[in-house]
Amino acid sequence: MHAPEPRFAKVAAMIADPTRARMLALLMNGQAHTAGELAGVAGVTAATASSHLAQLVAAELVVPRAQGRHRYFRLADERIGHALEALSLVAERGAGDAKWQQPDYLPLKRARTCYCHLAGELGVAWLDGLLRRGHLQAQPGWFALTPVGAEALAAAGVALPARLPQSEAARRRFAYPCLDWSERRDHLAGMLAVNLLAHAREQDWLRAQPGSRALTLTPPGRAALAAWLQG
Repeated sequence: MHAPEPRFAKVAAMIADPTRARMLALLMNGQAHTAGELAGVAGVTAATASSHLAQLVAAELVVPRAQGRHRYFRLADERIGHALEALSLVAERGAGDAKWQQPDYLPLKRARTCYCHLAGELGVAWLDGLLRRGHLQAQPGWFALTPVGAEALAAAGVALPARLPQSEAARRRFAYPCLDWSERRDHLAGMLAVNLLAHAREQDWLRAQPGSRALTLTPPGRAALAAWLQG
C-alpha cells in the first residue's frame, strides 16, 4: 500500500515554477500587487500571469482582493511568508559572501521585507539594538517587551496594543526571532515587528524599491533609528 502523497508535495510543485516563484518573491514584501505588476516582475504576458495567479489562489498560497477596477493579490498569511523565507535559507546555504555584494543582491542584503517585517542587515541590527538597550528581553523562542521598551517605542510613535499580551502563547506570537536568510542571524518577527515596519514606512524612514523586496533607509530614518543602531 502506498502512503498518501504529502500535502507539501503539491505546494512545493506550485512554488517550483519559475514564474510563480518570481511572483511569490515579490509578494514577500507584504504588500498587495495587481496582476499587471506581478506579470511585469515575472516577465510574462497578462494572460499567462492570470493563469498562474489562479493556480496560486486555488492552492491557497495567495488571496485576491477586488478594489475598484483592479484586482490585487497578496500572500494568504504570514505562515506562507515564513515558509518562503525558510526555503530561501535552504537555497542560499552555500552562497558565499561575494554573492551578496553583487548589484542584484546587495540592496536585499542591506534591508528588505520578510513578509510584513524588516529583514537583512538593518533588521538584524534593529533587533540587536532593541536587546542591547533593554527594550526587549530574550526568552526561549520569543522576546518580552519590557516596560522601558514599551515606553521608548510609544514615545517614537510606534503603535502598541492598549494591553500587552498576557498569556505566554500570545506573547510568543507578539515578538519572536526569525532566522534571516542573508545574515544567518535573527531578525524580529511577530505583531511587534509588523507594527515597527509599518511605522517606519509611514514615517518615510524606509522606502520600498519598485518591483523588489528591497528597502532604502532614508536620512530621516537613519536619524530616527540611530539610538537602536549605534553600537
